[in-house]
Amino acid sequence: MQQAIAYYRVSTARQGRSGLGIEAQREAVTRFAAAEEFELIAEFVEVETGKGADALDRRPQLAAALATGRAKRCPVIVAKLDRLSRDVAFVAGLMAEKVPFIVAELGADADPFMLHLYAALAEKERRLISERTRAALAARKATGARLGNRSNAAQAAARGRDTLRAEADAFAANVMPVIDALRAAGVADLRGLASALNSRGIRTARGGLWHVSNVKNVIERASSL
Repeated sequence: MQQAIAYYRVSTARQGRSGLGIEAQREAVTRFAAAEEFELIAEFVEVETGKGADALDRRPQLAAALATGRAKRCPVIVAKLDRLSRDVAFVAGLMAEKVPFIVAELGADADPFMLHLYAALAEKERRLISERTRAALAARKATGARLGNRSNAAQAAARGRDTLRAEADAFAANVMPVIDALRAAGVADLRGLASALNSRGIRTARGGLWHVSNVKNVIERASSL
């Protein structure tokens, strides 16, 4: 049985004291390890944000997990990719440490390229949403609209629809590389694509599970961009 290290992280002291999130991560990693026949020989728990260029310096438990994995020549398993980071540069830096990472929600076959891709999708989606929110607020301010001002309700609704449409377009553009990769791997039908996306822990734009209709809508939207 291959050995592995478990790493869990929450981003606030309150979550760390309460155990909120840690037990769910531990359960996911333990279940994954049992299914894939890994022996967890150590676990490291961190209470620290994943943001900032010096994130690794502020995460001694992650550094310790890396050192242990390197010494034992075994991978580090996390429950979800965001327990490492949503920042592509940070994930790339971790890959350079030459210690394999396995993300339980993505499956054992998710290679470093796929981890970079998922991190890039998450980073781009977060940036696009932030940019569009700022742009929408600036546009409303420029036209004299105020929050709660019912006289501009119709204009605000129209801008809201435009923002939602733009975010849907961005989401479709972001997720299509994953769908294209699945197609290249031989997953051809919509039902199979929905199942593959769900099994990899990827969620719809609303955070739900994929169905045939969701996949069809994303593909059609992306093809019209």
